[in-house]
Amino acid sequence: MAGRIDKRIVDAAAPQVKRFTIWDADLSGFGLRVEPSGRKSYVFRYRVGSGGRNAPERLIVLGRHGELTPTEARKRAETEAARVRLGSDPGGDRRKERSIPTFAAFADAYLNEAAEIAEARPAEARLRPGSIRNYRSLMAQHLRAAIGTTKLDALTTADLVKLHKRVGREKPATANRCLEFVGSVFKEAARQGQLPIGTNPARGIPAFKEQKRERFLSAEEVVRLGEAIREGETDGIPWEPDPEKKTKHVPKTNQRTKVDPDAAALRLLIFTGARLREVLHAKWADVDLERGVLFVHGKTGRRPVILPAPAAAILAELPRRSVFVFPGALDTTEKPAPRADLTKPWAAVSRRAGLKGVRLHDLRHSFASFAAAGGASLPIIGRLLGHTQPQTTARYSHLADDPLRAVADRVGDRVAAALAGEAEAQVIPLRRVK
Repeated sequence: MAGRIDKRIVDAAAPQVKRFTIWDADLSGFGLRVEPSGRKSYVFRYRVGSGGRNAPERLIVLGRHGELTPTEARKRAETEAARVRLGSDPGGDRRKERSIPTFAAFADAYLNEAAEIAEARPAEARLRPGSIRNYRSLMAQHLRAAIGTTKLDALTTADLVKLHKRVGREKPATANRCLEFVGSVFKEAARQGQLPIGTNPARGIPAFKEQKRERFLSAEEVVRLGEAIREGETDGIPWEPDPEKKTKHVPKTNQRTKVDPDAAALRLLIFTGARLREVLHAKWADVDLERGVLFVHGKTGRRPVILPAPAAAILAELPRRSVFVFPGALDTTEKPAPRADLTKPWAAVSRRAGLKGVRLHDLRHSFASFAAAGGASLPIIGRLLGHTQPQTTARYSHLADDPLRAVADRVGDRVAAALAGEAEAQVIPLRRVK
């Protein structure tokens, strides 16, 4: 059967045992494909590029008969033929479009891979465990429903502006974190070759103003914290229901939470002002108790953390069971792994001490406030906290005579006294120097 494909030709095309195609006599490449089931589809066949015999041949489906009339299908075939003459590859474009994942599919794969690396090879991790948890929460609460099914290359700045405004009406900080995560997803997609380098529809969207959280523990709060830590490492902290959360199963009245040996990590955070990841990823090879210095690997690279006497005493008493000072639950001799976080012990200790809304990172702020109360200048405090370039190993030999040593020791003494409930300490909030 040959001729111009029209309604008469289509209606007369009866199904056979095998699939067959009727090609149009007027428009090269335009055809009607008939399946053994009786289903009929309009197709277009062409050659890529210049169209020579050696060029690869492609066939695309224009649509089913019934959804398209013969006239509509012919117009689509003419459009595709014009695109081919201009150098396009309609079939290749379709395959490429199908290969681009949705935002949710790519974001989930990105976070899953990051979690595996963070657990197996912490030193190579691009995302911290806490960041992964936060990003997954953003996906569940805001991003999946709004843009999850949209393909990466179809997501527009307008889509993200709408999302940002909606979330930002009540939670401006959360809305900003959403944009940051979307940007990191697109950066990773470009790195993997899914999108062109520089593609980021979140770029240029103004962030909402945020009220920065600055929480400093008072001397009284540090006393309560010290009491809670001591209770947690001895008798254990009795379980108390959280009034803001529903409890399905009430534990036994004698249930207690032990925070030993986590208490050592908590105290080290308080005494040094170091970041959580710097402490949890610390290795014994980087501990120099003779000089009172711990080398950590943090946001600013490798830097020395000066250990005041109470901090050095904590490390001196810890058993060396792993290459890490605080080994994790999955730590083995063959595959050493550090402690992932201190979420549970900190929740128990801070709740017992009555420190509502206090984060682990606020211990770092409190260290700085104790340093300020001890008369330290802002440049000295900045160096203690690692806000500047880390010192080299050659300069490390002179730390014993450095003013940092005296300040670190004074801060350690003040914090130790407060933790023990033996003295009061004034807390001075730090203000940014303009």
